[in-house]
Amino acid sequence: MQQTADVTEELARRVVAAAGKALDVELTPAQALVQASPREGVDYQANLAMSLGKRLGRPPREVAGLIAGALDLDGIADPPEVAGPGFLNFVLRREWLENRTGTLLGDPRLGVPETPAPRRIALDYSSPNVAKEMHVGHLRTSVIGDALVRLLRFAGHEVLPHNHLGDWGTPFGMLIEHLLDVSAGRSAIGDLDAFYREARRKFDTDDAFATRARERVVLLQSGDEETLGVWRELIAESTRHFNEVYALLGISLTDEDIYGESFYNPYLAAVVADLEKAGLTEVSDGAICVFPEGFRNREGDRLPLIVRKRDGGYGYAATDLATARYWTAERGATDLLYVVGAPQAQHFAMVFAVCRAAGWLTGHAEHIGFGTVLGADGKTMRTRAGDTVKLADLLTEAVSQAAAVVAERSELDAAGRAEVARAVGIGAVKYADLSGDRERDYVFAWDRMLAKEGNTSVYLQYAHARTQSILRKAGGVPGGTEILLEAPAERALALKLLRFGEALKAATTAYAPHKLCTYLYETAVAFSRFFEECPVLKAPSPSLRASRLRLTRLTSHTLALGLSLLGIEAPDQL
Repeated sequence: MQQTADVTEELARRVVAAAGKALDVELTPAQALVQASPREGVDYQANLAMSLGKRLGRPPREVAGLIAGALDLDGIADPPEVAGPGFLNFVLRREWLENRTGTLLGDPRLGVPETPAPRRIALDYSSPNVAKEMHVGHLRTSVIGDALVRLLRFAGHEVLPHNHLGDWGTPFGMLIEHLLDVSAGRSAIGDLDAFYREARRKFDTDDAFATRARERVVLLQSGDEETLGVWRELIAESTRHFNEVYALLGISLTDEDIYGESFYNPYLAAVVADLEKAGLTEVSDGAICVFPEGFRNREGDRLPLIVRKRDGGYGYAATDLATARYWTAERGATDLLYVVGAPQAQHFAMVFAVCRAAGWLTGHAEHIGFGTVLGADGKTMRTRAGDTVKLADLLTEAVSQAAAVVAERSELDAAGRAEVARAVGIGAVKYADLSGDRERDYVFAWDRMLAKEGNTSVYLQYAHARTQSILRKAGGVPGGTEILLEAPAERALALKLLRFGEALKAATTAYAPHKLCTYLYETAVAFSRFFEECPVLKAPSPSLRASRLRLTRLTSHTLALGLSLLGIEAPDQL
């Protein structure tokens, strides 16, 4: 039987083959329920005997014993122990573990193959509003979305990111009219938030201005060239601000990824026409609605998606329907992913239901929800004055806080310390966001984020910097791929390094970056134990020194690659 790079998958395939031979059943590798074991002295565990025993009407331990007897492990592991109610416990053989670890050396992908079935994935994330600065509420969608882009592309999928800017609607009459008042539509805007507040205040207090603003909306929607020119200036100024934040945060979105609400405007009438033709619409209070099956409020009334309002205008539901229709029908996306806050779960479920009913969506669609960033008081994070925290200010503070962490590193010059402070500060913000289950809220706390111990990016960056320091002192790594696993800490580190592909697969398939974070932290802990218990530069023999240097280099590569897939830098020095 051909071996694969994923140890879990390899064992699962062999367990399934043994079950078929011993019990005449057909199973998929996933049904073998093979997973890394948390037990000391056991590497992997297969838990299929309990469910299979129930299915066959036979005792699980008997089923496990029959599978164990038919297993062809081809030197991968010792014959498994049947434990408890029917667990199959595997311990990998030292020789096989040494050889398999050695094959990862020099492999830029660390043994992780690209998917044999690539998908074309449209991924919506970040989505700030024109004429408003990005705030802390845009942090999670930007960081999580960017990590998913990196993970999915590494897996071999084609990813089509799109930044759904809020760049259309009635507020733009107010904004354009204000910009014409203050600058004749030609000067840059100094402070986006202040500009928006000034326009809103004029709209609320000046009736003449409000009338002109409403008239300006009509001009905008009818394509008046002067109005469109000022509108484009607003977008350009806002985009400049967004790009500065993206550059500081290390987000890969570009201007080519912008697909604002205005982009979908020409498609809205066709959306309504298609839905009407499919017999999916109803008129309710003068509005054209779709009532997707299965969605009701607490009183049992059907919930509508309002496609066209009673005044003939279109709301965000229509735009979201047009978006899904565009990316599937015109761009050929097989999957639609939306990295949007958890409160929008029902909205997207309804949008997907309507898209399927209309025939626009036949592949996979998922709302990748996330919780809220909280302050120390457990409430939505705000400034002391009660305002929303600007994302640019938050990131600047992160770099400033990190500068204190690296200030004592005398081997770095001022420029080096500044660069490391940026990598550490931005990495801390992103890792704090990514390392927890994305669906949960989390409390933003500098002391915890920048801690040198525990599951933080700083701890991982220090571990990587330590590997690089060792390699520099060694003057390089000897050629060859021989790995010797004589000490328990060496074996534990090698086993952890082999599980990189498993961690990536788990993080990518579940859209759960925290699974990769947990793996990287455990790898750094395993390396720390290895470093303490297994002298590298002063190893007792040349062959063991060479092996330990190879393990060190492999650890360095694993940490750096893993962090890069989260969008976090791994400096060589800290």
